[in-house]
Amino acid sequence: MLWAKEADRFNAGFLPVLNSCRTSAGMPEIADVRDHMLTTRPVLARWPGRDGVLRTGAWIRADERPLDDAEPPVYFGFGSMRVGPECSRAAIGAARELARRAIVLRGWADLSVVDSSADCVAIGEVNHQALFKRLAAVVHHGGAGTMTTAAKAGTPQVAVPQMFDQFSFADRVQALGIGHAHLSKAPTAQSLAEALDHALRPGVVARAAEVSAEIRTDGAGIAARHVLSGISVN
Repeated sequence: MLWAKEADRFNAGFLPVLNSCRTSAGMPEIADVRDHMLTTRPVLARWPGRDGVLRTGAWIRADERPLDDAEPPVYFGFGSMRVGPECSRAAIGAARELARRAIVLRGWADLSVVDSSADCVAIGEVNHQALFKRLAAVVHHGGAGTMTTAAKAGTPQVAVPQMFDQFSFADRVQALGIGHAHLSKAPTAQSLAEALDHALRPGVVARAAEVSAEIRTDGAGIAARHVLSGISVN
């Protein structure tokens, strides 16, 4: 029963968007997201310490959308995670404790700012590749794409994992010295402020810039060539 409910959850959250993308690319629609994902030939951007899995590196597409000029604020985004409105209060409270402005990504949780003060703003979808380069720090849910984009931007980050592989990515952020792993799924203003204080230390800022140069950007091409190499054409 739990397995079936999980399949329903995947379909409710991702099936319409995935099929829209497939249709626009001239591909047939699929009926079940999980069955489509779980194959006998996995191709993953990152999978530590396992044999038999092709590790391609991050799958990042270039985003050329421009941004306006601004002083570097702190970004808080939880992507597709259904976090509660208390996350907005914690985020903005933490930024204010450190005398920083805050950008809050609405995301799937439809987060908003807590008041009308000029030091915080809520935004929708945005060019992360351009934005992250201009931030003081990135606070996120530990998603693979967000983590990699922040690392490539050379910006310190705080990962607040919510489920699955996000905990592994948070550990990786801390192990690399490019930020802090906030392992409680329910952050407070105080706990986020402490995590940000760690991430904004000069040594962490310098390390984030150093690691940025080591991030591979050809993962999507490697994955595509690997998939195509296994397709027989009649």
